[in-house]
Amino acid sequence: MSRRGLLLLFLCCGLTASRPSPPLAPPLAPPCAVVQMEVSCSDRALHSAPSDLPRGIRSLDLSRNRLQNLSQETLSFHTDLHLLNLHGNKIHFIQPGLFAHMPRLQVLDLSRNHLSALAEHRTPLGPLGTVQSLDLSGNGLFTGMTDVFLHDSPQLVNLSLSGNSITKISGDAFRGAASLQKVDLHNNVVMEIEAGAFDSLFHLSDLDLSKNSINCITDFDLRSLRTLNLSQNSLEMFQSSPSDQVSELLSLDLSQNNLPLLPLLPRNNRLERLDVSRNQIQSVNVTGSYGGQMFFFCTCLAPPPSVTKHHTCFHHLRFLDMSYNNFQSLPECLFHTMLSLEVLNVSNNCIASFSISRDLLLPKVLVLDLSENSLQTFQISPGSLQSLQELYLSGNSLAVLDSRSFQSLANLRLLHLQRNDIQVCPHAGESSESSESGESGETSSSCTAFQSIPSLEFLDLSENNLLRLPPDAFQNTPLKHLDLSTNPGLVLHRDSFSGLENSLVHLFLKENNLTELNSDLSALTRLKYVDLSTNQLTTLPPWSRQSSIESLNLQNNNLVTLEQSTVLALERSLKTLYVGANPLRCCSNLAFLHLLQRSAVVVADIEAVTCLYLEDSPPVSIEKVTQEMCEDLHNGSVNVVMAVMAALVLAVALALIVKCCQARRRRRRMRSYRA
Repeated sequence: MSRRGLLLLFLCCGLTASRPSPPLAPPLAPPCAVVQMEVSCSDRALHSAPSDLPRGIRSLDLSRNRLQNLSQETLSFHTDLHLLNLHGNKIHFIQPGLFAHMPRLQVLDLSRNHLSALAEHRTPLGPLGTVQSLDLSGNGLFTGMTDVFLHDSPQLVNLSLSGNSITKISGDAFRGAASLQKVDLHNNVVMEIEAGAFDSLFHLSDLDLSKNSINCITDFDLRSLRTLNLSQNSLEMFQSSPSDQVSELLSLDLSQNNLPLLPLLPRNNRLERLDVSRNQIQSVNVTGSYGGQMFFFCTCLAPPPSVTKHHTCFHHLRFLDMSYNNFQSLPECLFHTMLSLEVLNVSNNCIASFSISRDLLLPKVLVLDLSENSLQTFQISPGSLQSLQELYLSGNSLAVLDSRSFQSLANLRLLHLQRNDIQVCPHAGESSESSESGESGETSSSCTAFQSIPSLEFLDLSENNLLRLPPDAFQNTPLKHLDLSTNPGLVLHRDSFSGLENSLVHLFLKENNLTELNSDLSALTRLKYVDLSTNQLTTLPPWSRQSSIESLNLQNNNLVTLEQSTVLALERSLKTLYVGANPLRCCSNLAFLHLLQRSAVVVADIEAVTCLYLEDSPPVSIEKVTQEMCEDLHNGSVNVVMAVMAALVLAVALALIVKCCQARRRRRRMRSYRA
């Protein structure tokens, strides 16, 4: 080829290379999933409903796409739809009458769209003649927009308007949807509810008005309502209208408001669940007033004849949460009508004393939570709280508890006493023995006895500044879980756990500064989980029999190794071991090294476990140490010892030879002198 031809060829190639490549066609959206008569087209970046869908489908999911307009061209022929999910699109226009061509449509989800534009033009969604569930949440709807969408919804039962910007519920907001049973207005900006807004909803049973800005509820009279959620508002008053009609309300949530007093409930109520936690209630007044009207808690105080009375009774109440308030005290009269109460939570208040002197009070309570208060006394009548199973008294100032109170609770299974100032009484007869032996024994006036509590399985005594745990401390108490952690300076007797041999499963003794463990844990035949972390243990006590422990935490102690007998006792049952943050010697016990590296035991913190291989070298990972290294180290040590011994023998022999030579020289000198 000539030079001119080559030049033309290069020019053509350059021009071709400089041309922009044609744009790549966008990837085709994956086809919709069709299972029987249900179609899912979610998350496919669709701008319109597919036109090739099979006829007769019952469910169509078009959620999380890019639809903006809905018209009859692509949806009207789907006349058999029961469910249509359009959640998470950008819909701002729906052709009027579109859903009228779907005579079987029951569930319509239009949440997370832009329907506020449709409402501003007063364009209706309906008719929605057969729709029973409608979700309009997250559409930026304002006050006065909902009536446009609901005016022709005769069978609508469930309606969600959560996450919008509604500030006022007008009197005609739900006109045209008289069958509503459940309305969700959670997370709006509702500040006002017009009188009669819900009066036309005779079947309304569930109303969620949580996370709004409602300041007060007066003359509450929705008698058919069963569940009302008003949490996270700004309520300073809740007052029902005086009436003898039966209120069907079962659950009332008034948590996270600004209530100064308990709510004034309907006289004839069937309330089962009441939550007034996280308010500003300071006391339970036996009398009080709302808007000038005097009210009385049932059986607390007889009102004067001249005063209009309003009794508040709780005959059906099963759950009562009054936690995170400012209660100073709880008068017994509050509980006189609570014969059905099962859970009572008054934690995180300022209560200094709790007492129940009346028998048969709170007979069905299963859980009583008085934790995080300022309790100095706790007294209950032996005939009260007969069903109690769980008692929470943690985070108080309790120093002494009457053991008879616990012994009378035949069903008490769990007792939380952490973060108090409790000392454990010795077993009856043991205090005199202690005094004879020189040990300081507690008197019953300064300690609490934990013997003979018939059903107690869980006991937490952590962070109580416990000084000692006497022998037989839990005799005749079938504990399964015992937490004695974070009691620095705690002294254990060798028989502290006597009586728990056939029951104890979990034992926590962490953060106690223990230098030795006197008790033989192998005597606890059912013990499976032991936490001895963050102490000062240099060794474990010898096991007298085969261990049953499955999980053992020895982190952050002063352990150099575990004895051969301890390793043999543990490895038969042990499944999980924690041993990091100890000054371990790599080759002190090859059986222990084998336990860490090659046995079936899982060392959960193996990556953080280090040991000292040579005296002056930094710690190394236990995973890098081999048995051969230890054997070589051992052989080297033996050789060094033998060399030292040989040198000593040689030195002694030389010394003897020198002495012999010196003796001979002296004898020769003596002989020559005599001659």
